[in-house]
Amino acid sequence: MTFTPPPLSSTTLELARLAGEGLLGVDALYRRESGDEDGLAVLNMDDTGILAARAFDSYADATEFWRDLRSETASTPEPDRALYYRQLCDSTLAFLEWRTTGLSFERQLSEFLHVPPGPASEAELEGLRVDMNQLLGELGYAGSLETRCAKWEAANRVPADEVPGVIAELMSEAWDRTAEIIDIPAPKSDGMRVAAVSGVAFNARCDYLNRTIDLNTDPVLTLQGLRHLAVHEGYPGHYVQFKLRETWAREGRAGADVLLSIVNSASSSVFEGLADTGLSMIGWDRDLDDRVQAMMNRYRAGIGTGAAWRLHAEGWETGSVTDWLAGQSLVGGDGWVENRMRFIQAPARAVLIWSYWWGERSVLPQWQRARETGRAAQFLPFLYAGLHSTQSVTRWGA
Repeated sequence: MTFTPPPLSSTTLELARLAGEGLLGVDALYRRESGDEDGLAVLNMDDTGILAARAFDSYADATEFWRDLRSETASTPEPDRALYYRQLCDSTLAFLEWRTTGLSFERQLSEFLHVPPGPASEAELEGLRVDMNQLLGELGYAGSLETRCAKWEAANRVPADEVPGVIAELMSEAWDRTAEIIDIPAPKSDGMRVAAVSGVAFNARCDYLNRTIDLNTDPVLTLQGLRHLAVHEGYPGHYVQFKLRETWAREGRAGADVLLSIVNSASSSVFEGLADTGLSMIGWDRDLDDRVQAMMNRYRAGIGTGAAWRLHAEGWETGSVTDWLAGQSLVGGDGWVENRMRFIQAPARAVLIWSYWWGERSVLPQWQRARETGRAAQFLPFLYAGLHSTQSVTRWGA
């Protein structure tokens, strides 16, 4: 499939450039003020000087810039772009307020990510437990849900010494499947390598500039879990996101701000949701075991929000939150619980667990609608070419 990004007006291209420069300016200011080495812009693919960071002397200076930029979004002719950039401005203004006067955890959720300020409900989590229990029963596992999950995990576990070879094969197949639906503007040799890591606050991480996927080997790893990580971090997930956006921005066919990956922002949820929807895009969501894994991914994201909410909104002690999360986790072992706790304990990253909960539920229905109506070739470039919020991604076809 030959990909053609939707054409953008000159007004929108200029707004995207200003947004990118403003984000780099806030990132530099935040790094100086906080000492956070990861920053707000965790990835900058601009190595040719397309974006020049705005020099902000203070958060007040940055706030004035972003208020002015927000007023300019009203003249943006593309409806989805107008909505996204308005929300990006609101996210950034909220971030600046957080750094100056503080912001409640609830407001961080609603104003950074533009998602409802609360954890996954018990009804939603119970619905996922019921569905997983049914699927595991169809696969022949008996007993309580905990027993079924333990047996399923043991049956599908990949021994540590076999992980490198297994995931290498999965990455290769994921690339081939992705290339059937997306014109990847690079040879397969440009793809990602996997490096094992331990004691970190993530399951896996895409280090695009170094072409490395850092894979946490502390949790129990299953074949289906490795398949999900190959898709999410690689193809058609984060690597393909970055490769397409880098290519199109350099060609002037996408807004320059797509050269940046920003946390705590309007784009955070769809960034993760696109990567999770990749399983459906390449047909790796049809086997019953893969469907169990997909539900487990959603469930883990949900209990992650529950743990973060208890820690930051309700003020539970860390040990109590850890015990609660361990009691809910079903699979993954202590290694998974420990890395989730490291993730949500960082104040600058705590709300990001919600991006996994809201991401797939925002993107997957749009992908399914496009596929069912024969318009996948139009939807995918829309999805990949621009940054999106959970609201703007629904404006496709509007």
